Amino acid sequence: MLLAARAFAVWLLLITAEVVHGIVRTLVLTPVVGDFRARQLGVFTGSLLILLISALTIRWIRASRPRTLLMIGSAWVVLTMAFEIGLGRMMGYSWERLGSDYNMLEGGLLPIGFVIMATSPFIAARLRGMWNYG
Repeated sequence: MLLAARAFAVWLLLITAEVVHGIVRTLVLTPVVGDFRARQLGVFTGSLLILLISALTIRWIRASRPRTLLMIGSAWVVLTMAFEIGLGRMMGYSWERLGSDYNMLEGGLLPIGFVIMATSPFIAARLRGMWNYG
């Protein structure tokens, strides 16, 4: 139970960082390259941010088994998708606008970001030498 609470607390940190990241992206990058291109670029800068936060917090979460790490990352993806869709709808974005980030055939790169998010606890544990096969 403590593991789940810690993983959720880190997700709250991640989503807060991503909201700030999105605001900065909108204010700084969108006027220069346009909205869709800024969102595409934001997938990569956001992924780096997620990896950094994961690496800084993975010891505190106290998970080291590969399956547990991947379950945490997958939970983060589900929570993030629910948050993003819910917030987007509250802000009046159409389903088409929200879906555009997910459609890789049309240039949406968010699935790449979600793969990185799902694997970030696993990657962070490897980088921090916290590997446990037991």
